Amino acid sequence: MLYRKIEGLIEEHLRSNSKKILLIDGARQVGKTYIIRHVGKKLFDNFIEVNMVEDALGDRLFAGIKTVEDFYLQLSMLAGNQMKERENTLVFIDEIQAYPHLLTLLKFLSQDGKFTYIASGSLLGVILAQTTSIPMGSIRKVRMFPLDFEEFLYANGMNSIVISALRAKFKKQESLDENTHNKIMDLFRKYLLVGGLPDAVNAFLETRNIQRVREIQKEIHDYYAADASKYDQERKLMIRRVYDLIPSNMENKKKRVVAQRIENKRGRTFGDYQDEFEYLISAGIALNVQAISKPQFPLIESEGKNLLKLYLNDVGILSGILYGNNIRAILDDVRSINLGSVYETVVASELIAHGYKLFYYDNRSKGEVDYLIDDYESLSAVPIEVKSGKDYTVHSALNAFVSNEEYHVQRAFVLSNQRQITHKGKITYLPIYFVMFFQNGSAGKDAMLIP
Repeated sequence: MLYRKIEGLIEEHLRSNSKKILLIDGARQVGKTYIIRHVGKKLFDNFIEVNMVEDALGDRLFAGIKTVEDFYLQLSMLAGNQMKERENTLVFIDEIQAYPHLLTLLKFLSQDGKFTYIASGSLLGVILAQTTSIPMGSIRKVRMFPLDFEEFLYANGMNSIVISALRAKFKKQESLDENTHNKIMDLFRKYLLVGGLPDAVNAFLETRNIQRVREIQKEIHDYYAADASKYDQERKLMIRRVYDLIPSNMENKKKRVVAQRIENKRGRTFGDYQDEFEYLISAGIALNVQAISKPQFPLIESEGKNLLKLYLNDVGILSGILYGNNIRAILDDVRSINLGSVYETVVASELIAHGYKLFYYDNRSKGEVDYLIDDYESLSAVPIEVKSGKDYTVHSALNAFVSNEEYHVQRAFVLSNQRQITHKGKITYLPIYFVMFFQNGSAGKDAMLIP
């Protein structure tokens, strides 16, 4: 099976005897059900799984549930012989978004404490925003993402010893030898093709057939786009339109959303599509990067509301849309092909999966910098520039940003294909694959930033 980092978090929570119910949020097809089922069956003698979407389409046993007692009664019809003690019984409520009232019921199930519970769902950000009684004190909500690059390395035969050695090189700012660099870059380029959706990764590992991988990615992409109609009939066409525009936005010079392009109507503003943006972001199928013109720590205090970049949640979906079955554009690093949008997408997905809220620098007179993240060690903003070509040392906007004393920049990064780790003033040039070790240090973890 595919290695997923979240497995350790799920196992730790279920072993902790916490009163809070773990709620795994995330876009469809990222592997939530599979990993919960795997951990649940490993830890509990009695594993009870109820899929609420299937129930909603079938007997609707849980549609009218209002009390804990009602829930137990309906559950007993399905798995009464498995309802034992809290210590050996795990109840997995899958696709909980099908019945929003069950999100409120989680509070009372938690307080009752009869069994151990875990839940998962898609569109939970959307559903929770519409729920009148949010049980925030009774749940621990964690978002799950597609496989990141580190998990993709594990899937392709790397082990913990190799990953630890790579991490040590990153922390010491030591370049990899040429053969190792070439191997990791080869896998990185394959990750750009395959992405991190488990079905696509498994198809790649089993068949090495790019056409099969692309079929899976297209199915999921279409499924994401169609899913909006189930939850917002009134605005579904505009949600679909905004979502479909993401790849073409990435091919524009500034890559940001242009409100007037959505319906090709002059005078449209971001405020006209706020609900559409919120849906795509909350559903986990689009990643948002907000503009900042005058950065200061913490960056959220300077967040701009009217300039926004949206990225697809999976780089494999994007590369499939842009290049189809032609793998040479990426694997051969063809000079005539600009891979900037693909590289930016993979960096966005890595950073967001590792706990960062993303921003970008936009200043009319000084240009743009791809990403800004908070550095909780130096209490300053850290600019990150992503380069897919040979001109990785050309970045006038980054130079201006770093030299601006008002911004108090302590360090900056340029991510590229180059093997050597080098330094120029406050700027560190890193191989792009080392983004897999960038980790938000705000929650007490080891910070990603190098001393």
